[in-house]
Amino acid sequence: MRRIHGVLAVATAGALAVAGCSGSSGGGGGNGKAGGKLVDGATFTYALTADPGNLDPQASAASNLYELSWFAYDPLVNLTADNKIVSGLATAWKAAGTTVTLTLHKGITCSDGSPFTAADVVKNVTYVADPKNKSPFLGTFLPGGSKATAQGTDGVTITTPTMAPFILEGLAGIPMVCAKGIADRKLLAHGTDGTGPFQLSGSTSGEQYTYAKRTGYTWGASGAGTATKGMPAKIVVKIVQNQTTTANLLLAGNLNGAYVPGADAQRLTAAHLFAAHVEALQGEMWFNQAKGRATADPVLRKALTQAVDLAKLQKVLTSGAGAAATALAVAAPAACPGSSVRGAVPSFDLAAAKQALDADGWTAGSDGTRSKDGHPLALSFLYNTGLGAGGSAAAELAIQMWRALGAKVTLKAQDDTVAVQTLFGSGNWDIAWVTVNVNSPDQMVPFLSGPAVPNGNNFAHIENPAYTAGVAKATKVQGTAGCAQWLAAESALFKDADVIPFANQVRTYFGKKATFEIVGWLVPTSIRMLAG
Repeated sequence: MRRIHGVLAVATAGALAVAGCSGSSGGGGGNGKAGGKLVDGATFTYALTADPGNLDPQASAASNLYELSWFAYDPLVNLTADNKIVSGLATAWKAAGTTVTLTLHKGITCSDGSPFTAADVVKNVTYVADPKNKSPFLGTFLPGGSKATAQGTDGVTITTPTMAPFILEGLAGIPMVCAKGIADRKLLAHGTDGTGPFQLSGSTSGEQYTYAKRTGYTWGASGAGTATKGMPAKIVVKIVQNQTTTANLLLAGNLNGAYVPGADAQRLTAAHLFAAHVEALQGEMWFNQAKGRATADPVLRKALTQAVDLAKLQKVLTSGAGAAATALAVAAPAACPGSSVRGAVPSFDLAAAKQALDADGWTAGSDGTRSKDGHPLALSFLYNTGLGAGGSAAAELAIQMWRALGAKVTLKAQDDTVAVQTLFGSGNWDIAWVTVNVNSPDQMVPFLSGPAVPNGNNFAHIENPAYTAGVAKATKVQGTAGCAQWLAAESALFKDADVIPFANQVRTYFGKKATFEIVGWLVPTSIRMLAG
């Protein structure tokens, strides 16, 4: 997973936090053109749509927290846009079978000046690998049962119980915490204790977070540091829920960077702002299969899928700028390009959907609403507000289509933070539009199988034997050689309507008087401030 985006770290903009790498274009100067004069000592102001709450970087999969984490924390290795592993805290690494060995950069320090050593890596791996800590990264970035040992101050060996085909890509997604934070997680709730290029210097809940640049930092991706000309001295992250407001603030120069979707993105493009692009899954529909939920019935799930025109929803959701979904792991650089969707997702057929519900005992009443055994077909539809105006319009259209089927669907609009609490907490939902953006299919496994919440990441309570069997075959093959098996396993999920991807889109992050890179999140060491 490069990150779980959209609700779950696994994605911004209505995703969990796990996104991919980017390219960039355009300019960030006051006149919107590239090549402006670099400015030292400036403040970079960035916008997120929701407050993350608890700042512990290993405790939640919410995309807003995941984005914030990388200002203050580093991974062991990094992943580039062309799918290459490059240095991070580690300068050398080797993955073979069930063993990964790493050598740490010399002289790494935490924000309080204390050294970061191999023993601290062991503590991080041990924490994430312990099921009682309920880290969303367990099984996603780090296989269950993983163990780590230290060799001196800079050598680390990580062993996994079975072969992990994309283990280095997984390690690129885990923010490493320093010793004090590991010892007392309460320190991380409202502060930071990491090795990253910035450290939290102040915050106002629900409004903004301020980060100060660290001096002497030299261990970023491929040796990136904070002494580079044009890096900001301070980063201010503002919480701006309305994306039209975000666009207006960018145009006025009151923001230097933000993700903006839909029609507002078209305005910013027309104004020739700097733009960084990242490919991602934008539309993904989940069904709650927990005991007692109506959507645990596979007949109903398939009928609900057939009742909506996914092609039309894709166009509305992406404001006509997206494309049909192809697979679950599409965030660039995708480890397994190809299509698991083609021929597997139930096709749009309202008549067939109605017939299936008739045969399943869902009888239409005088008002058209169906019921079964005295229970009306009333469903709760969780929609992530980070999907923007296009997402809101698509959600309303889907409700109309389900109404034609005979379902009474109530919309629950929630931002990233609240949606995560619903999915992993109360569980009070039937249909959800949230996206988990990853770039390797193994990182999706804990969301699609295994322990359900609260004991695991399987928030939809999915049990699909064909998928589980397919994963077992795929994990016996190293790296991309197993892609055919991974894609076949995903297809089994779509045929049973366990989860339905329906829209891909290139997301655009805009900048004003600044340039930067996006790798599923904003790369702090890539920020360059420009004169107005």
